[in-house]
Amino acid sequence: MPNVLSIFSGGGGIDCGFKKAGYDICLSTDNWKPACDTLEQNHVGRLVVCEDIRKVDYVAELAKIGLSLTDIDVLVGGPPCPAYSKSRFYRTDYKRALDDKNSFTLYEYFRALDEIRPKVFMFENVFGFVYKPHKPAFDLLKERAEEYGYDISFKVVNTANYGVPQTRERFLCVGIRKGEGKPFVIPEETHYNPEKCTKADMETKRPWVTCGQAIGDLDYDLPEDAERQAGAKHKDLLKLIPPGENYLYLTAKRGYPDPKFKWRSRYWSFLLKLSPDRPSWTIQATWSDNMGPFHWKNRYLRINEIKRIQTFDDDYEFTGCFSDQWRQIGNAVPVKMAEVMANAIKEQYFGGE
Repeated sequence: MPNVLSIFSGGGGIDCGFKKAGYDICLSTDNWKPACDTLEQNHVGRLVVCEDIRKVDYVAELAKIGLSLTDIDVLVGGPPCPAYSKSRFYRTDYKRALDDKNSFTLYEYFRALDEIRPKVFMFENVFGFVYKPHKPAFDLLKERAEEYGYDISFKVVNTANYGVPQTRERFLCVGIRKGEGKPFVIPEETHYNPEKCTKADMETKRPWVTCGQAIGDLDYDLPEDAERQAGAKHKDLLKLIPPGENYLYLTAKRGYPDPKFKWRSRYWSFLLKLSPDRPSWTIQATWSDNMGPFHWKNRYLRINEIKRIQTFDDDYEFTGCFSDQWRQIGNAVPVKMAEVMANAIKEQYFGGE
């Protein structure tokens, strides 16, 4: 059973995926107590360290559970992503990307890699990590991997193409220590978009998992007099929008007879409504009154529903207040995506043990 050390663990998306694939999660670390409490409550791994990553002493912490650095086979983690998100795509000072106040998290990932030197590492981030404004960070990843003796493979994946009921794009990079085997082969996609597919897709893959399949059995209505209704002051307009549409449905360009909004005047997720016939769009880390996705029955999604969309088990319990739980789930790597990667790593480098 390969040993895993997880950093920037959050609510446990990557950790749970690797655990499902048969790995031993030896140490998980995060600096946010609700996330650490969640990891401990669900007994995801052997030890949870709740500390600023810059203060974590891997030798000392592993010694608490009778392990040393050489016992760790796999390092996993995704440095928090604000510095590399799509929202900064249009920055003109992109050459200073590594000066961002959060960029230390990237360097801390490399510190862990340098100190531990595991056989394999997996680095995860937002898909914007590959954009030109963040080229210094991307280049640093490649340079440090080469410096420390790793061959890397990377890809921006759409998790819906791997059976997750959510069209969520993530940057995934796997490094293998030189001399330990061939470069990692990214797993083949197993699912396809029914609206954009070939005959070969239909013969070798399965259609995307839809929201109806994922959360349809959890469906229930909110009373009309609920204190807070989805859409806030636009709650009545939300009811006019068909499933799978957003505020753009209510614009002149879309032919709405009594336009309510100007074309592209709001964020794309404004009044966005799920369709039971397709996967969810990305679950954001921050819950909002008017930013979706909302349920196709014009209500907020519930914690147990976004858990399903992020492929956490129903009995996995998140700690903290409602917004804390939402943030942990929204920030997570879908468990199923992590499990797919973990199984591929195990098959290619650990003999499927």
